[in-house]
Amino acid sequence: MKSHDVKVMFETKLHYIWQIAMQSQSADDFKQQLLNSLKLNDAVLLSPEKDNIKRLILHDGLTIKEASTDTEIKLNTITSLWRFLTDKAKPESFNSDFLIDIYKQFEIMTDNYTCLPDRKQVYKWMKRWEVGTDPSIVEIRKKNKLRIIGRLIERIEKHHSKRSRYTFPAGIDYTEKQVLVEKWWSDYRFHLSMAARSWRELNCYMGETLPDSMKTIYREAHRKGIPIFVTPYYLSLMDASGKAYDDYALRSYVFYSQDLVSAFGTIKAWEKEDRVEANKPNAAGWILPEGHNIHRRYPEVAILIPDTIGRACGGLCASCQRLYDFQSGRLNFDLDALKPKETWDSKLKRLMTYFREDKQLRDILITGGDALMSQNKSLKKILDAVYMMAKHKHEDNSKRSDGEKYAEIQRVRLGTRLPVYLPMRINDELVSILSEFKGKAENIGISQFFIQTHFQTPLEITPEVCEGIQKLHEAGWTVTNQLVYNVAASRRGHTARLRQELNKIGVLCYYTFSVKGFEENHAVFAPNSRSLQEQQEEKVFGQINKEGASMFMKFLRQKNSQEQSIRMLQRKFNIPFLGTDRNVMNLPGIGKSMTFKLVAIMPDGCRVLAFEHDHTRRHSPVIRDMPIIYIKENKSIAEYLEQLVDIGEKISDYSSIWRYYTGQTEPRFTLYEYADVKYSNVSHEVYTA
Repeated sequence: MKSHDVKVMFETKLHYIWQIAMQSQSADDFKQQLLNSLKLNDAVLLSPEKDNIKRLILHDGLTIKEASTDTEIKLNTITSLWRFLTDKAKPESFNSDFLIDIYKQFEIMTDNYTCLPDRKQVYKWMKRWEVGTDPSIVEIRKKNKLRIIGRLIERIEKHHSKRSRYTFPAGIDYTEKQVLVEKWWSDYRFHLSMAARSWRELNCYMGETLPDSMKTIYREAHRKGIPIFVTPYYLSLMDASGKAYDDYALRSYVFYSQDLVSAFGTIKAWEKEDRVEANKPNAAGWILPEGHNIHRRYPEVAILIPDTIGRACGGLCASCQRLYDFQSGRLNFDLDALKPKETWDSKLKRLMTYFREDKQLRDILITGGDALMSQNKSLKKILDAVYMMAKHKHEDNSKRSDGEKYAEIQRVRLGTRLPVYLPMRINDELVSILSEFKGKAENIGISQFFIQTHFQTPLEITPEVCEGIQKLHEAGWTVTNQLVYNVAASRRGHTARLRQELNKIGVLCYYTFSVKGFEENHAVFAPNSRSLQEQQEEKVFGQINKEGASMFMKFLRQKNSQEQSIRMLQRKFNIPFLGTDRNVMNLPGIGKSMTFKLVAIMPDGCRVLAFEHDHTRRHSPVIRDMPIIYIKENKSIAEYLEQLVDIGEKISDYSSIWRYYTGQTEPRFTLYEYADVKYSNVSHEVYTA
């Protein structure tokens, strides 16, 4: 749509707004006339639509600090509209993305009726998306695997090394080599060893089907030092032919965009609390040990990143929140160099001392990188250290009087995408380690054991994945999912179908994360308005009330498996899936939230949102006293909709997206709450190492 078309729409469909602008002597006069004419200064409670317009007016002219870039920007939404309507500047000098969004906001105020999709429509959208266990897709992937095995044979023959465990004995024929590689395929170490580390290897595994544009991007990525790492298994999930099924969600998650490559080298930590300086509180108010092993935002939670191969991943995700760590080299794919050194043992003890002496910590998330990239021996050592720390903390409390007891560890989590990237990593030895840890940890009060993984699409749910998830359940660990809500995942019905298919294998959804708004993520960024639209128009059909949540917990206490409990609840409430995840954005400094209001639309059409922290969670005093966090999204709604059209979506399916200009953080599902343990410990304080 051109700027002239929007002007005609104002003059004809919103004539009174155009008339007010023409009668106003200045932008300030226009704002005052709008407040008076639309009765926005009335003391009575305004409708949400009118309150939205009033907010845009009152923020016009303000200069705010944009949190993701630490830059000041001036908000001129209404002033720009006045200049456009009164020809104070040439119409073509105004971005049509800006004009259509501000037009929509006034249109919504005068006509707030919208037709929301019903259950039947949502089911229809869900059925569009295929699943990795569908027999037809399983057959296609068998052929993919054979093709890749052929390329692996060529690679092993060409780069023969006597030191490698994956070499061919002398004198065997091609068929015998195929049998041997087929056997190695079930060994996760084989895939790590044979992962594509260059665009040429990537192209080779993909059957020489990478387009020239993608090759150009990867050549530049190589020059800039961006690591490439994709396993043969994950590449076998893709449709190299481009005709069998829609694998856009797979490709957009691991194939790099030009935006990412251009930004690499200037990427900063979006979560400012991840910037750690010795003896100085981070942005969230915590003083942490030196180094980059512990990250912290909330009183109850700490992230542990070990000095092991866990600083690598099973693949570099294109929207990774720790890209700045890959940029700095703290996270990388040099697996031999990342093997733990003797110094790690002493550092691990020091980190456990920090946890033991902490008064509020209840939840440790071991991640990276990827927690399951650590070898079993290293992972066992970390879990044993956590167990001993928690045990000592429990014993310490028995010696403390009431009013002086510390919080004890209740939850241990492993953050990993390997159940998806490399399901053969879930071997019997790992299951034994997890099961053993759970058994002894329960005796000292740890009651929650979570594997937090990252499924992006139903296409990732393969027979191998189903087997791996079953093993994790047998070890007694709860498997939850965190979805990165990028463009591919944001298509109508896609996330709902993913929830449904994950529930079938006993996986519960935990978070649906908006992609962070840095420029490296521009290609995959979906506006927060779309996340809210999905939450209120699609996820709503799997919504569970307090009665349902209590019933689910009752099913679990009756020794039903998670998979059985999910099915029982679905039947009881006649719902297609459990909407147990929260749609949120990870914000600089203040943590996860979806509580925001639209305060401006920038000249490029991108929205500025004013976020508040999640008031349902505890924070340090620094966060409680922190002002509003302003975030400028890096893509306009109009550009996002054009992107959807380019990948085959109907723009009419998303017509209500403009109406989502305020958000409220959802409550947490009961399973994710901490057990109610009565501690008389200190309520809030800044920590010291």
